[in-house]
Amino acid sequence: MNMIERLYQSFNDLEIAVNTAKATLLRKSDVPSYIIDRLDSYDNIMLKQKSLAAELEQSIANKDAENITRIVKLINGLSEMIRDDARELLTYLYKLKGN
Repeated sequence: MNMIERLYQSFNDLEIAVNTAKATLLRKSDVPSYIIDRLDSYDNIMLKQKSLAAELEQSIANKDAENITRIVKLINGLSEMIRDDARELLTYLYKLKGN
């Protein structure tokens, strides 16, 4: 499996995880709607990552090292946004459950 295939697989894994989390939370009655809204916002971020991955493929084909570096940084930054927000949500939900 090459780098691009692994990248797309990681996007698919993330999408499955987000959808599973949403489905789980939607079955609960005490989850504030803004939590679901935040999870829904991940869909837009993941779409942007997929778009950037397609651009990355083209940059690799063109051997455009500068653009490859830029796109990889953008994709990683978007992943960090999701990861950091998900951590915050999990912390909030953990505290909510404790009350």
